[in-house]
Amino acid sequence: MTISIGDTLPDADMSVMGENGPEIVKLSDKLAGRKVVVFGLPGAFTGPCSTIHIPSFIRTAEQFKAKGVEEIICIAVNDPFVLKAWGEATGATAAGITLLGDADASFTKALGMEFTAKPIGLVDRSNRYAAVIENGVVTAVNVDEPGVCDVSTGEQLLAAI
Repeated sequence: MTISIGDTLPDADMSVMGENGPEIVKLSDKLAGRKVVVFGLPGAFTGPCSTIHIPSFIRTAEQFKAKGVEEIICIAVNDPFVLKAWGEATGATAAGITLLGDADASFTKALGMEFTAKPIGLVDRSNRYAAVIENGVVTAVNVDEPGVCDVSTGEQLLAAI
């Protein structure tokens, strides 16, 4: 499977850093009855993820809210400790972007979005994508080619809705 318009996202247990440490949240609970943006990327502190992808959603957060988006969720194949530090370092946390960890890549694999680039140390990581999800169903989606960060940016997804 690869993520497409009309798909219902599979449920998954995701990790997030809570006030008292790591917590597990059900993705379905975040999506039920809501309009959200979900975007996936290879990992925290990696080049284009930090310089292009996450900044694009920080820049467009208010515009998405104006279009009825209740939450912007970034999913990365990382643990919640790394995602917390990355969110603070990039300003994503301050911008209200939720960073969820798919530590074992099970969600990413269920979407058919995994890729591996062993020469640079990336194994079972997420390809870049961005989607609008309404009550768990994909209503708009942009997927980049592996190694590219172009069509899955906040600006490109905003233009698609």
